[in-house]
Amino acid sequence: MRRKITALLLGLGVAGVSLLATSGSAQGHGYADSPVSRQQLCGNGTVRNCGQIQWEPQSVEGPKGFPAGGPRDGLICSGGNQRFAELDDPRGGAWPASAVRAGQSHTFRWRITVRHATTDFRYYVTKDGYDPRKPLARGDLEPQPFLTVPFGGRLPDSTVSHAGVLPQKSGKHLILGVWTISNTGNAFYACSDVTF
Repeated sequence: MRRKITALLLGLGVAGVSLLATSGSAQGHGYADSPVSRQQLCGNGTVRNCGQIQWEPQSVEGPKGFPAGGPRDGLICSGGNQRFAELDDPRGGAWPASAVRAGQSHTFRWRITVRHATTDFRYYVTKDGYDPRKPLARGDLEPQPFLTVPFGGRLPDSTVSHAGVLPQKSGKHLILGVWTISNTGNAFYACSDVTF
């Protein structure tokens, strides 16, 4: 009897370890808060009816390799994660937008809840003529990031800030921040609606 109980407990332990090892990413990592991201707007209650993202704004993780890889068009703001599909909903173009100044320096900031070895942070902006009433697609973005901050595999602090010059734009646009992790197959995505 003792041998059967020991074997059962060992089997349950192995199953538990296997489940943890194969369950994917840990809960919570980081999000952009300058300019304020959609997930932060949901997390702080500024925007309602956000689903699960309101409880875990730091969890917008998806495959890395953007723009050649990564989440598919229409699912970019959620990182391709269906649990956070509300981030891909353009809400008729009514997401609150941060006021920014074209051609001026801006301090971009991320709040990091779980630190990861980092390749870089990259920022893309939508092209002129962008329609904020439609889900974000690659074709909506300028092909090259306007700012890339290399990290060389280092661990970021709990708050990461870096300055960059905003592109020459006018009107409502979207800035996509991509935090690429160096030692996993994933990146974190943050969509920030802005008005130049």
